[in-house]
Amino acid sequence: MNKLTPGVILILISWIVPTILIVKSIQFDQNCGGYLKNAADANSVELASERIGKAVEYIEANGLTEGYTSVLWRTEDENVSYWYSNIKACQKELDSCQDATQLEKSNVLMKVRESLTDNGGKGTDLTLPEGISKYPHNTLWAVLFTVNLLIKMIGWILVVSFFIEEY
Repeated sequence: MNKLTPGVILILISWIVPTILIVKSIQFDQNCGGYLKNAADANSVELASERIGKAVEYIEANGLTEGYTSVLWRTEDENVSYWYSNIKACQKELDSCQDATQLEKSNVLMKVRESLTDNGGKGTDLTLPEGISKYPHNTLWAVLFTVNLLIKMIGWILVVSFFIEEY
């Protein structure tokens, strides 16, 4: 029996899960992450407030308000509840300083930037729970990713065994 065709089909199928995860990550960046980054970079309270408002709309509409993104154990860098509460606190702070002095507004903008970003080895990054773009179905995606790896391995084994038998 020809093992090449099923092997190639399995390898092609194994690209479905990673492609979906990439799309989900891009969609999160477009609908939330980008707005949070804009809020952190904003030069005015009004602009930061508008941008953080769009991010909060997405967060609330998609149920990203509580829980943990972790699959096996809970760590604070994956605490969705804390992340959401922190963003809401930034939004409240921005909304409450509309009539403040320029110095007060500047201080609030700095505080918002510090709350929304971290300084990492690669520069300034958004503070996000790991795996937030897959949340709340992180366990499902972990299982699918594992099954996906098995499918890919079987596909490669079939392809390699076809060529070993041929030569």
